[in-house]
Amino acid sequence: MEPFRTVLPARAAPFTIGHNDHLMLIGSCFSVNIGERLLQSKFRAAINPFGIVYNPLSIAGCLERLMAEKQAFTENELFENAGLWHNWEHHGQFSKPSRAETLEGINSAYAQAAEELKSANTLVLTFGTSIVHYLKENGQVVANNHKMPAAVFGQRRLEIQEICEALSPVLTKLTRQNPGLRIIFTVSPVRHIRNGLEENQRSKAVLLLAVEALCRQFDHAFYFPAYELQLDDLRDYRFYASDMLHPSEQAVDYIWQHFSDAFFSGETQQLNAAIDKITTAAAHRPFHPDSAEHKAFKAAQLEAIEKVKRDWPGLDFSEEERVFAARVGDPR
Repeated sequence: MEPFRTVLPARAAPFTIGHNDHLMLIGSCFSVNIGERLLQSKFRAAINPFGIVYNPLSIAGCLERLMAEKQAFTENELFENAGLWHNWEHHGQFSKPSRAETLEGINSAYAQAAEELKSANTLVLTFGTSIVHYLKENGQVVANNHKMPAAVFGQRRLEIQEICEALSPVLTKLTRQNPGLRIIFTVSPVRHIRNGLEENQRSKAVLLLAVEALCRQFDHAFYFPAYELQLDDLRDYRFYASDMLHPSEQAVDYIWQHFSDAFFSGETQQLNAAIDKITTAAAHRPFHPDSAEHKAFKAAQLEAIEKVKRDWPGLDFSEEERVFAARVGDPR
């Protein structure tokens, strides 16, 4: 039979990721997709401390701010719109009705992430678009427009060199601070169609070429082809969500499996499978929770957790232990 699709061959990365590693992920909503799966598999991962960030210049700004010593945000960096207080460098998830509450949330996440970055040995950067909005009054590129009037902003497409010039010094400084740092670049497969499909393709092309240049510059940088897996391998609307722009859950699972094959050893994948069985069992809602059979099942899950923890004492199963223990009558 003739092949009915073009399959992107798995390509092993020049390094592996294990449960002793510490990751930070920054970028578009696709970084959340991968980050959530890392957390589900009990990896130590910090995800988007500024919220979802789509463009490379804002990502560079996030990293630069996190590396700055004690450079907390101030009230002067906030503005009010539609009853909420915002910051141009942050996603709307940080916006609150109170200026003090917004600032507290931003600085709490900032302080934690700044410490996390110091010990991170793997950085995952996901570029979503090279189309940026900037404030007409001062030229500042913003991470989010926070529903401000369109007249406030100008719009332009970043140049390849501009992206490299923004990220190169930041990553150089970061790799000096963290000599063993590995960098994974991805380009989000999510389509941005506000400016049309043609402009989306041009935007992605800029990102892909910028990533190629950055990977040539840094020895421990690697490009993971999430974009190509979605657009060229799966290449079918069956693998898109209902908006026809975002990958479906099935597509994300497929890309996650490629991520696993690229970065995880066989031992790590076996551990992930054992963890997945436990977390899936914890999410299950039984029809007969008081039956002897179900209680035996929960007791077996607690034993499975203890078995994993004997080899990996640093993994946190507190939530799963609480769920299983409550169902077998343990007061813990």
